[in-house]
Amino acid sequence: MPILNAARKLLKRSNRVSVPPKLVIVGLGNPGEEYASSRHNVGFWCIDRISGEHSISLSRRNRSALLGEGVIEGNPVALAKPRTFVNRSGEAATYLLARFRMSPGELLVIYDDITLPLGKIRLRPGGSAGGHNGVKSITQALGTQDFPRLRVGVGAPPPGSDQIGYVLGSIPDDDMETANAAVDRVAQAVASVLTEGIDTTMNRFN
Repeated sequence: MPILNAARKLLKRSNRVSVPPKLVIVGLGNPGEEYASSRHNVGFWCIDRISGEHSISLSRRNRSALLGEGVIEGNPVALAKPRTFVNRSGEAATYLLARFRMSPGELLVIYDDITLPLGKIRLRPGGSAGGHNGVKSITQALGTQDFPRLRVGVGAPPPGSDQIGYVLGSIPDDDMETANAAVDRVAQAVASVLTEGIDTTMNRFN
């Protein structure tokens, strides 16, 4: 992981963390108001939900990420939303792991998935990018697929439609109740990962 190691060297003298987080939780999405309601920003919605529930302010602005630190169920965590676009999410992941001197296995990535029905969530300890460019960027930057990820279903695009346009489009109002329920389940699953571990959480939420 040469990129990650180089970033760690740059941050060696500026680590401001007094209590290292147990988990770095990153939600993927695109910055800017024009993307705020898009399916591709479900990861951002989840981070906003978690930060609001646990009073964790994302007040630190790095070039590559918005960052906040706090406690969930007695466990110190870091929450982050990349300031890069989805396709460059690896830059933020690299920075965050270097900043906290943590390994890829201590990174939980939350993102949208068109292969899952709307409202379904799936937690896994690792695996392929599955066509998601943000996860592909993180995998390339870290040099490994072995980091936990929580996929949030946004449903498949209609046959023959443009996939990019679909993920950058908004979820219809009639479906928002289902989408919001999934975001709530993600927040519960994150708390469960911290208190009960990933295996137990997969059995409960997948």
